[in-house]
Amino acid sequence: SAPLYTRNATYRTACESESEIRTNVVRQQACDGALFKASGYDHTQVANWNSSIINSVLKALIVATTPEQSSTTTTTTPTIPPYRFTVNSTIVQQGVIDKAAAGSSGEIGKRGMHSASGAYWDVNRDGMWTFKYPGGEERGLDVVVSVTWFAMG
Repeated sequence: SAPLYTRNATYRTACESESEIRTNVVRQQACDGALFKASGYDHTQVANWNSSIINSVLKALIVATTPEQSSTTTTTTPTIPPYRFTVNSTIVQQGVIDKAAAGSSGEIGKRGMHSASGAYWDVNRDGMWTFKYPGGEERGLDVVVSVTWFAMG
């Protein structure tokens, strides 16, 4: 598959196509990968799913924003991304799902959910976005992933 980001691009530049980032990083790689075998909410697995989603997103962001070392550089100091990231993944079980008893999918139990975030930052270099994973619906889950980034230096 095509790379999610071009190396050496800053995260701000990469975020200019946020819809592509949201789709590729969060849905296809992180959420689909973590929930591939899930058919419904499983309390014994939800911590693993959240960890997998968070780690997948963090790895992609770090790779995307870490500048490559110059071939003329002789130092062995590792390159550090110019941003710090926080990733939050929330998985909520929808109401009781008994498709046979509920009839049509519109009658399947639902729960309300609201999430909000705020921050004090440099609006030119820092940012956040939140994504609700559409693939959770068929599994009886609401999956919300949020990413916040802060420029260093």
